[in-house]
Amino acid sequence: MNQPTSNSKTEDEWKRALSPEEFRVLRCHGTERAGTSPLNDEKRTGVYSCAACGTALFESGTKYESGSGWPSFYAPLPGAVATSIDDSLGQRRIEVHCRHCGGHLGHVFPDGPRPTGERYCMNGVALKFTPQ
Repeated sequence: MNQPTSNSKTEDEWKRALSPEEFRVLRCHGTERAGTSPLNDEKRTGVYSCAACGTALFESGTKYESGSGWPSFYAPLPGAVATSIDDSLGQRRIEVHCRHCGGHLGHVFPDGPRPTGERYCMNGVALKFTPQ
């Protein structure tokens, strides 16, 4: 696993900078309800960035409809994310974080499409989309 490189704000600073839902997901490892993110239906060309720090994480060409209820991608941008082991629900999962700020983004699973076979199942509230 690879760890985030920095966490430059205190939890109080994050609380002031983020909405309550963004804080719950990004800083407290929460999960948004499936099917609630407007990014599920986003089809335009663009970049998905960390909602906390603005680091570019995924490009739209790697987004696909997984049927999971969360925005899904088959690969992050090079060096954009870090991972760690998550045993919180009694099962081992790979948690995905923003490599820059350490914000919780979601989890990666080995059931995605080619070419990687991975499904980066991300919380939409943890992402900001910028069309190009």
